[in-house]
Amino acid sequence: MAWKEKSLFWRSESPTAASDTQEGVSAVDNDATVKQDIQTGELTLEEAVHGGLGRHLGLVSTTFLIIGRIIGTGIFSTPSSITSSVGSVGASMFLWLLGLVLAFCGQMVWLEFGCMFPRSGGEKVYLEAVYRRPKFLATIVFAVQAILLGFTASGCIVFASNIIVAANSQPTEWQERGIAIAVIVFVTLIHTFIPKVGVHLMNALGWIKVIILAFIVVTGWVVLGGGIKSIPDPHESFRNSFAGSSHSGNQYATALFKVLNSYAGWSNAAYVLNEVKRPVHTLKIAGPLGLGICGVLYILANISYFAAATPAEIASSGTTVASYFFGKVFGVTARRVLSVFVALSALGNVLTITFAQSRVNQELAKEGVIPFPRFWASGWPVGSPSAGLLLHFIPSFIVIVAIPFGDAFNFIVDVEGYPSSVISMFVVVGLFILRLEAPNATRPFKVWWPIAAVFAAGQAFLLVAPFLYPPGGKGDTSLPYWLYPIVGIAVLIAGVVYWAVWWKLLPKIGRYSFHERKVELKDGTIVTTFDRVKNQ
Repeated sequence: MAWKEKSLFWRSESPTAASDTQEGVSAVDNDATVKQDIQTGELTLEEAVHGGLGRHLGLVSTTFLIIGRIIGTGIFSTPSSITSSVGSVGASMFLWLLGLVLAFCGQMVWLEFGCMFPRSGGEKVYLEAVYRRPKFLATIVFAVQAILLGFTASGCIVFASNIIVAANSQPTEWQERGIAIAVIVFVTLIHTFIPKVGVHLMNALGWIKVIILAFIVVTGWVVLGGGIKSIPDPHESFRNSFAGSSHSGNQYATALFKVLNSYAGWSNAAYVLNEVKRPVHTLKIAGPLGLGICGVLYILANISYFAAATPAEIASSGTTVASYFFGKVFGVTARRVLSVFVALSALGNVLTITFAQSRVNQELAKEGVIPFPRFWASGWPVGSPSAGLLLHFIPSFIVIVAIPFGDAFNFIVDVEGYPSSVISMFVVVGLFILRLEAPNATRPFKVWWPIAAVFAAGQAFLLVAPFLYPPGGKGDTSLPYWLYPIVGIAVLIAGVVYWAVWWKLLPKIGRYSFHERKVELKDGTIVTTFDRVKNQ
């Protein structure tokens, strides 16, 4: 993969010079005159947006990037386990509302950061803005967890399992894995070679998800109106709605954890802002709009489920409560039809995650903190982050092929989420630090600090909840319930070790220092590189 050295762009360590290099944000966002006062990473904003596909994502595509990430398969399955945990309609609905509030609080924090630093990378950028010393530590810790745990294997497996149900077949485990591999290969190729088709496909599947949930909501209204004869008393679940509520704190903690996972994805647009038209303006609208649409549909869909079935029926319905709902309202055949729609929803989820994660991988490579940065930052052949997509494909493929279904697979998926909660806590704490260190920095959007505090409390809960003793001392796998957060923490510590070896230990042993320079690849992408220079 070819590149050429364009010129040297030396980064000044002085605050004044750093501020000067960041001016010009108003040129990329016509509705906001933004001066980026704080340096983030090694590239200036102008350098960061060089190359790639340009700004091609409008308001609709950015909104569906969020909707497509949030609506996966959780809303079709999670309500049964949540109801089973808390025991009543009232408690379950309260948790769904609480989860939506916490998601909005988190999105407001990300909006403040995203409008201050309208560039791709999400948490990578925000951590770099706050935790600037020790140099590269925050970037590398984030990079290790983002690359090692940034896979989308579960969505591919869900697609495969639902297509099999729809086909009414009994395949072997490896046939199911083969379908999952085909999904990740298809998604990677689409985003690599025909990225505009990938965006259109994400939008189309986003519309299908919204229509499916809207259909469930309207069907629920018909049920509540007495229009379904097979459900003689649709209001039964709503009488004494808190009757039978659990009194176990652990069960509420477990249920809320699942609710918050169902809302995950509200920050998805922050990872691709280099490709968003008028990023500050668009982010302010697309973020709340996408999450708001999902939140309203989630709440109303749960009401529809409870209109068609009692809490006891939903709790015992199995993993796919939507399938039980369709079967009870429309008959057994409808369950197989729904499996097709759930598979399409999973495919849309894989498309949006892959799209965003590949951009994060590319931004990490452009900082020069991972091996072979010029390769991994490349946008060959059409401007999409092809190497970043490959870097996302590799761990996804390995998990699909190598991890046995069952406990091991569920454990890996659990491990994937915990470090993200740790990173999110550092981001929200960083917001308060930045408010103190740079109170006069330009902020096109400023979150009310109690909202940020509420989100911080929610993240603290996510960090503590996995260590709470579950009923019977058993989690969702046969492994110790406390093991997956420990492994997640170990991944973050591995990032610290990598930083210490690469940035500190090896230069000391080899008696060399790093000479920083920037090169421009043939596709226009600018990459930071570090040459080893022997100490005199």
